[in-house]
Amino acid sequence: MIETIAAFCIRRRRPVAALIALLTVALSWFALHIEVRTVFEDMLPSRHEYVKTHQKFKDTFGGSNMVTIMLEVEQGDIFDPEVLEKVRTVTLGLREVSAVNPFQIISLASKKLKEVRASTDGIETRPLMWPDLPAGAGEIAELRQAVLRNPLVYGPYVSKDLQATLITVDFIDREVDYSKVFDEISALVRKVENGRVGVRVVGAPILYGWVEHYLPETLKLVAFALALTLAMLFLLLRTWRGVLLPLLAGAVSAIWALGICNLLGIHFEPLVIVVAMLITSRAVSHSVQIVNRFDDELEHIAEGSETSRQAARIALADLFRPGMVGVIADAACMAVVALSPIPMLQKLTVLAVVWVSTLTISAVILTPVLLSWIRRPHGTVHGVDLSPLLRGVLDFGLWMALSRFRYVVIVCSVLVLLGSGWYALKLKVGDANPGSPILWPQATYNRDSTAINDRFDGVDRLFVVVGEDGKEGLVKSNETLQAMNRFQRFMEVQPEIGGSISIADVVPVLNRTLREGNPRYEELGATAAVNGSLMAILESVSEPGDMDRFVDGHAANGSVTLMFRDRQGETIRTAMARIKEFIAANPLASGHWQLAGGLIGITAAMNEVILASQIEGVALALLVLMIICTMVYRSTVAGMLFMVPVIISNTLTFAFMAWKGIGMSINTVPVAALGIGLGVDYAFYVADRIKEEIAIGNTPEGAIRTSLHSAGMGVLVTASVLILSTLLWWASSLRFQAEMGLLMAIWLGISAMSALFVMPAVIYVFRPDFIFGGKESAVPGGGQARLQQA
Repeated sequence: MIETIAAFCIRRRRPVAALIALLTVALSWFALHIEVRTVFEDMLPSRHEYVKTHQKFKDTFGGSNMVTIMLEVEQGDIFDPEVLEKVRTVTLGLREVSAVNPFQIISLASKKLKEVRASTDGIETRPLMWPDLPAGAGEIAELRQAVLRNPLVYGPYVSKDLQATLITVDFIDREVDYSKVFDEISALVRKVENGRVGVRVVGAPILYGWVEHYLPETLKLVAFALALTLAMLFLLLRTWRGVLLPLLAGAVSAIWALGICNLLGIHFEPLVIVVAMLITSRAVSHSVQIVNRFDDELEHIAEGSETSRQAARIALADLFRPGMVGVIADAACMAVVALSPIPMLQKLTVLAVVWVSTLTISAVILTPVLLSWIRRPHGTVHGVDLSPLLRGVLDFGLWMALSRFRYVVIVCSVLVLLGSGWYALKLKVGDANPGSPILWPQATYNRDSTAINDRFDGVDRLFVVVGEDGKEGLVKSNETLQAMNRFQRFMEVQPEIGGSISIADVVPVLNRTLREGNPRYEELGATAAVNGSLMAILESVSEPGDMDRFVDGHAANGSVTLMFRDRQGETIRTAMARIKEFIAANPLASGHWQLAGGLIGITAAMNEVILASQIEGVALALLVLMIICTMVYRSTVAGMLFMVPVIISNTLTFAFMAWKGIGMSINTVPVAALGIGLGVDYAFYVADRIKEEIAIGNTPEGAIRTSLHSAGMGVLVTASVLILSTLLWWASSLRFQAEMGLLMAIWLGISAMSALFVMPAVIYVFRPDFIFGGKESAVPGGGQARLQQA
């Protein structure tokens, strides 16, 4: 079948090339118009309990797209006409930002922050600084005192040193465009920021806005990586076909993948460009292997008019199986990610599987078809010959495989596998460091986050809901309010939680106000009747929407909001465990607790999904890979043999991630899954060439020597080129891309070393039957041709 396919493609090379060219041109239009953006809702595991709670209450108690803006001064305090005017300017300006929820803008200059006053004339509430600014020093002094008297403002919205104030704003999730929100808020900040007043801004729209802000830089890095790949291939292969055909294969696969995904309605996520580069590297690798094999076959074929066509047919036939097995393995391992309930990973899986599948056309078929038109080449395009150095590396691998040192190689490999596997168990799920792992610690966003956390309770929020739908007024009950109060005190013991707020904090303030401001009475009422009366008074003096942060419209559900100083995986797991511990130990007679909303809530959901599926996903990917190898080579031993480079490369890479504090998150899972397929690709070429040489009667030693000097040369060249080009990503302003580029380089390096130094030794020692037992069934292509010549 393989020989028939190869003969057909070369015999019908004109229509095959024309069809590929036509489809490439057609798909180019769709590829150029693919949408590049981040959709936050795609990151949510919609079936998870926490996400259901978040989606149900986000418009009332606050969503995951909340932005926090801090205005701060180094000298004096914020109670200054200039500073207060800037607070008001930002507050009013936020109303004009795209997709903003106007009812979720909270600051000193909004109607939401109020003071409750009681006198013989009655009870009244009035905004602290709305609609007008304080007119003079007297009113500013009165505003300062009102803030200091109000524990719901002093601390949560005005820092304890009075040198900073917060403005929080939430957005409508389904309408938010991160790039547009980032640009509009940045423009608003520039209007008010000066030498005296500093502005800090954090939140999911700002974070992902920074990602899109760096998109031009990312595209430059892609261009630099391609240029370096071009230069390295030119230096090492010394032929134009060895440079241009691999790059053409990568370009065609990218055009096909992006065009097809645009037709399927899938957008391109900026953060997954690392995955795209990783897949494109496979196209380059497959194409280089075919070019190398083409050059090898030219040396064994007598010169004639059909020389190039015959060499191209042999290269296609001989490398079709390892090339297709590599493509299928990469696609199958990536497809496992689709089992995750996170839409972003499911869409990314479709993109990756389509992209990997296009390598069948762009590299495995197109490269030999184009080679068939090349006249028999003579000489090289430059005089720098690095092949002796490359052959020296391959000869070292050959010595390791054929000498007694091969046993040392196997033993050391086992020890490395056990050691790295043990250390890899320390790999954390979720963010492993404070701040956002997407950006470097010194990035503006992370510095702003640290500054706000230093002055206030915390940037990131989680809300827990207590109550029950249909039970109007349940939150007013003494049991519910007391449970909220105990829950807050219990959770605030955790150091990473800076503070909390709920309706149970508001009622005591009103109780104190009614008692002439006596701080002794700043507590919940002793009975349900007292608390119910206080809640009723509070509602009577509030405007519609004032209580939305704390209770829903019928007081059937109330929220407790926790402020977090970081969102590391360990912090979130500890918090969720403590929440569940409290709920189990404090059952409610009426109503129930609902977990958990806000950015921390949905991050906890994503972490739990990844934690639950991480081991299963890796195990399933390995199982799929083993089944594919077993079916292709019709041997269970083949399935186990090809696990060797995969397990070595993955355990070492996971150990490196654990050592460097790179957590397993929604962004790293796809790279890890693709790495499983990546770990075996190089081994396919080396093992398949050994099998081919044994089939035509070569000795085991000769077969390994030929394989390393032929397929091994392609592995060494592509690995060297791709490792250097991926290391360029270390210059990225996005820490995630830099670290993933480093991980790609490590995966490529370990995979190549395993294929060149470990696999030949293992094959030579254990002599698997699927390689050494089938001499009577010669493989098609080059081996068969040379046997006939002999």
